[in-house]
Amino acid sequence: MKSMQENQMISQWRVRAAALVLFFGAPLAAWAQTTIQSINTTQQGGSEVVRIELSEALPAVPAGFTVQTPPRIALDLPGVTNAIGKSSVEVNQGNVRSVNIAQGGERTRLVLNLKQPANYRAQIQGKALLVFVDGPAVAGTAAATAPASSSETVRFAENLNQSQLALKNIDFRRGPDGSGRVVVDLANNQVGVDIRQQGQTLVVEFLRSTLPEPLRRRLDVTDFGTPVNAVSTFQSGDRVRMVVEPRGAWEHSAYQTDNQFVLEVRPQKVDPNKLVQGPGYTGEKLSLNFQNIEVRALLQVIADFTNFNVVTSDTVTGNVTLRLKDVPWDQALDIILQAKGLGLRKSGNVILIAPKDELATKERVELEAKAQVAQLEPLRTQAFQLNYTKSEEVAKGLVGTTGAVGGSNTNRILSPRGSVIAESRTNQLFVSDTPSKLEEIQAMIAKIDIPVRQVLIEARIVEAGDSFGRNLGVRLGATDLRGLNGGIPGYNVGGSNYATIGGNSNAIAAQTGQTNVTNVNYADSQFVNLPAVGLNNYSASTFAVSLFSAGANRFLNLELSALEADGKGRIVSSPRVVTADQVKALIEQGEELPYQTATSSGATALQFRKANLKLEVTPQITPEGNVILDVDVNKDSVGRNTSAGFAIDTKHVRTQVLVENGGTVVIGGIFTQTEQDNVTKVPFLGDIPYLGNLFKTRSRSTAKTELLVFITPKVINDRSAAR
Repeated sequence: MKSMQENQMISQWRVRAAALVLFFGAPLAAWAQTTIQSINTTQQGGSEVVRIELSEALPAVPAGFTVQTPPRIALDLPGVTNAIGKSSVEVNQGNVRSVNIAQGGERTRLVLNLKQPANYRAQIQGKALLVFVDGPAVAGTAAATAPASSSETVRFAENLNQSQLALKNIDFRRGPDGSGRVVVDLANNQVGVDIRQQGQTLVVEFLRSTLPEPLRRRLDVTDFGTPVNAVSTFQSGDRVRMVVEPRGAWEHSAYQTDNQFVLEVRPQKVDPNKLVQGPGYTGEKLSLNFQNIEVRALLQVIADFTNFNVVTSDTVTGNVTLRLKDVPWDQALDIILQAKGLGLRKSGNVILIAPKDELATKERVELEAKAQVAQLEPLRTQAFQLNYTKSEEVAKGLVGTTGAVGGSNTNRILSPRGSVIAESRTNQLFVSDTPSKLEEIQAMIAKIDIPVRQVLIEARIVEAGDSFGRNLGVRLGATDLRGLNGGIPGYNVGGSNYATIGGNSNAIAAQTGQTNVTNVNYADSQFVNLPAVGLNNYSASTFAVSLFSAGANRFLNLELSALEADGKGRIVSSPRVVTADQVKALIEQGEELPYQTATSSGATALQFRKANLKLEVTPQITPEGNVILDVDVNKDSVGRNTSAGFAIDTKHVRTQVLVENGGTVVIGGIFTQTEQDNVTKVPFLGDIPYLGNLFKTRSRSTAKTELLVFITPKVINDRSAAR
């Protein structure tokens, strides 16, 4: 009995002891978890040192990344909790503003808020984590048009190799966005890399490395169409130096995945509407430096940085070594996905990441399932009332045919089971198809069944003429009537010989009595007959002078004639027409001229030719609101009369022009200038200075004609504007 009681007491004590162990063991396990005890800052060698005191020493330096805007450094501490009782510690010392502490599950993130972007390094010292914040980081971009203000070297990666290793390969590639990529295959992922901008070039140095003789060369890459002209690589002491020569406006970034280092030089895109110019990637810049980190963990770091929800497929595995400095986060994500053959699909703020083959297979399965559902889904009939579009034209588009409604075509919008009936009288469509297709058709009709925009086109055809004419002439003659009055005509030239003068032989014969006339014809007495010619159906003005003897039997006659005409004219024709967008319009006005033609039977037939003003135009309104015009303008008029009928003077211009809404442009013009200066004179006598003017006539004329065609399109925005 006594032994049994002792055994029972021992059992009870064991149970109580186990309970005590369970009771006190849980707090002890919780107390054993690593906690943050305090955070303080000091300065050391020009750098700020943030000291995080922990309850237990960390097994390894925590992973982290940097952000450029706003400047900050983030460190993830797995298995660590916050025990200081607050989530923010104000610092305001040097480049460090404050430290934020965010705990999520069994992980704590420390965020160092900086005043300016800076590099950092972390190390473990006993139970403390030391974060050294260097001075402000050197910007990773520069415009080649402005000289670099500093050639400070940026340490891209620390060198961890104890001996010199040879680079394996150097290649140059063109990126899809026109960037130039210098790809260097390293011996391992421990090679140190320094990058600096020196003048207008980029200098990259690979520390404690050698360059094989075949790789010591200069690559002329001008033909690649990138911002890089050349890449020169050579040995310099115990390091390999690479000099990249860019051109134009550029910016650069560098990243490393495993044993491959990439220097990317991008053209700087200049957008006048942006205050800050930048590359095609628009995400905030970050810096990452991980050695053999799991891809899933790396994707989670980017997800935390971007506040996106990232869903990673179970098939995403493997590790990656990555070094990125001042790279937009979306570009960093692309680099990771390309390195591991992954793809992504985005839906709202959720990103699904999986191998590309898996995503393609999933999408194919979804499409096949949708196709099977579409084959079994019941059909529904819906009527669509069209207001501005003809139902027959829409029906042809739905079935993908230009002929009768029906049939099958690759351009078919309806499903294979769908059908459509067009009712032209009420301008309605009756469509039978699946509900999803009916929704697509309804959305399509809402876009195409809209009022057609109209354009008012006004043309101005201006014809201007300027003419000037001046004619000068003279008539000179002499008459001797002494022979007709019983005397001796002419002038004594010696002895009994006489000589007489006249305008022609008839005048001389009459003066000497060779013909039986009683008087001399006045017209025959003129030996210079060069009067001024009339202008515009008007005769010239004349002035005559006659010298005669006292007996009125010898005469010297002189007649001067002159006429000047000056004319100006202007004809303005202004046809205008309103038409719909991309619809040809025609307006014309004039007359038809009849003319006769011979038929095959020998009879004559009466036909007509048009001499009119015509404007033919087809407008096209661009999305920017401008108007493209196909213009054909005719300005015909009745010309001179010929034996076959009236000729037609044509003025024609045909062109295509882009005009802003409401703007005016000159689409064509013809300028003609005719100058004539004529002199008619008596040989030799007309060349005598001053006196020669009595033996010549002058005519001068100048004619200018100019034709200009103006065109002005105006887009009509409402019906009242068209009235």
